[in-house]
Amino acid sequence: MRHRIVGTTMPVLEITLDRGESVYAETGEFSWMDDDVQMRTSTSGGGAGGLFGALGRALSGGTLFMTEYASVRDGARVAFASHLPSTITPVELDGRGEYLVHKHGFVCATPGVNFSLGLQQRLGAGVFGGNGFVLQKLSGSGQAFVELGGECVVRDLAPGESLRVHPHHVAMFEAGVNFDIALIRGFKNAIFGGDGIFQARLTGPGRVWLQSMTISRLAHDVAPYLMQKRD
Repeated sequence: MRHRIVGTTMPVLEITLDRGESVYAETGEFSWMDDDVQMRTSTSGGGAGGLFGALGRALSGGTLFMTEYASVRDGARVAFASHLPSTITPVELDGRGEYLVHKHGFVCATPGVNFSLGLQQRLGAGVFGGNGFVLQKLSGSGQAFVELGGECVVRDLAPGESLRVHPHHVAMFEAGVNFDIALIRGFKNAIFGGDGIFQARLTGPGRVWLQSMTISRLAHDVAPYLMQKRD
């Protein structure tokens, strides 16, 4: 399997498959493909263990059904276009590490990658973290691709090193990174700062991917224009 990412602001992921190779994606993600790529849709894709596994995946922002794209010849291509201005990032899984991805971040993966529901272990992260509580978890072996909003900034955190982030800007992190919620420092900052009263606190060791654009902020910025009356 080979891949290339075409474009910048609205990228397209194009995957080239040889005979017998395949990738799977959520239903509705397909953009275009060669005629020699075959589709098969079921609830068992992504390593889901039956119906309950598929339901858990759906709760994380995924779909109940997954579609497999398999090639019957060498060099057949299938493409997945981004939904919003974003960055498409490859993720290599070696069977040991796991990654937690923001809701709706998963694009596609090879069959050895498991795509499931990931929940935060700390109560504070669950109650106050918003979309940070319900995450998509990637595990297993193979290659996956995720879509991160806007531009992507990568930080490597040393053991005990912490980073405070607006919860919606947390795009992806290694499972070894601790995710918790902390109050914004300073009474006036919390009340009048306009950024809410909680921040995500990510503590190493591990790698963190931060996204410059969030769907909620984009919706907030365009809402006044959508509500304007037409002349």
